[in-house]
Amino acid sequence: MNLELPEFVLKILEKFEKAKFEIYIVGGSVRDLLLDREIIDWDFTTNATPNQILEIFPKGFYDNKFGTVGISHPSSPEPYEITTFRKEIGYTDRRHPDKVIWGKSLKEDLARRDFTINAMALQGKTPSELIDPFNGQKDLKAKIIRAVGDPNKRFSEDALRMMRAIRLATELGFTIEQKTFQAIQDNATLINQIAKERVKDELFKILKSDFPADGFTLLLSSGLLEQIMPELLKGYGMTQAKHHIYDVWTHSLLSLKNCPSKDPLIRLATLLHDVGKPVVAKGEGEKRTFYNHEVVGASIAGNTADRLRFSKKEKEKLVTLIRWHQFTCDERQTDSAIRRFIRNVGKENLKDMLDLRVGDRLGGGARETSWRLEKFKKRLVEVQKQPFSVTDLKVDGNDVMKILKIGSGPTVGKILETLFTEVVEDKTKNKREFLLKRIGELGKSLG
Repeated sequence: MNLELPEFVLKILEKFEKAKFEIYIVGGSVRDLLLDREIIDWDFTTNATPNQILEIFPKGFYDNKFGTVGISHPSSPEPYEITTFRKEIGYTDRRHPDKVIWGKSLKEDLARRDFTINAMALQGKTPSELIDPFNGQKDLKAKIIRAVGDPNKRFSEDALRMMRAIRLATELGFTIEQKTFQAIQDNATLINQIAKERVKDELFKILKSDFPADGFTLLLSSGLLEQIMPELLKGYGMTQAKHHIYDVWTHSLLSLKNCPSKDPLIRLATLLHDVGKPVVAKGEGEKRTFYNHEVVGASIAGNTADRLRFSKKEKEKLVTLIRWHQFTCDERQTDSAIRRFIRNVGKENLKDMLDLRVGDRLGGGARETSWRLEKFKKRLVEVQKQPFSVTDLKVDGNDVMKILKIGSGPTVGKILETLFTEVVEDKTKNKREFLLKRIGELGKSLG
């Protein structure tokens, strides 16, 4: 059986072979090839130095100390990366090697990698050309994440590997080998030495996976969650009253599991929507209350976003969804109440808020929807067809000044506000002919 390789990948292999250098496809590329998964990042390793690689591909770019040359090609959204065999010495920052020296063999290069399923190399396009010194193919078939060599050493070299182990297990549906998982538990505090942006990237990848709740269960049991998002742990074991059948943590986890959105930010908002409950909890048993938990939760989520270096836009959306998630679906609500909800949430966030609500309902043991929620959705659509501001009226200040023969001033604004109020109450009145007539009538009453 031949493995299907893109034309440009084959070209890279052929060019290096022609130049008399060793070249191998390595890392996640090989793993995903064997799993028949889509490959976005293609990685290679070679005994050629960066300068020799650039002689083969003059348009490549080399601007790092790790021996990696990038080659852009229209067929791939990411550059193809070719790295010289290397050995790494010292990891003072728990992330990057203090010193890189060129290696002498492929096995030496593979030995520095994180997990056995990422420590395989492919020299050609057939499985028989697979080089697998650490039995990665065996672990791949057994669906196991296992560190290469001593897991404590691997994680002390690069603490982000612990997050990557959780993420890979979540994405692939694999289990983490016992010694590897124990090493994560023993070294969990090292994650605090990693740049928060990188931690956030791994978190979002876990949230984007098909089984994000499983990922957060692993984060909890590994001890990493306590280091990354300790605010979530406060809900662990905290029982709720009335219609709630789960504690705050379990409810949050099940809400995440059932959130229909694929957006990692919306999924995170769903997971965090009740994060304020432990702070405001009062009473016990059936008398326990969580008044204003959405307000406190929004503040906590904002702090979480700052700590994990979210962008301003990401933080604002996260906080908004949590702040207003406790909305009421009441068939007796006025149009004005619906409009206030839309203004608070933002038109662009309405679908996301409804996805959060679905996750919240299913995570609490309720049905996905109700007749009240469906009616509320229809009201959201209907009310948005009505004008939301004075500028949406079919007339403007120029019409007022022309009809009443007055200049600009407070009277113009007063007339427009009166018209707006009338149209809000009856959307059929937002017709130019009617409003022009009303301007004249209002002018006489003011005169």
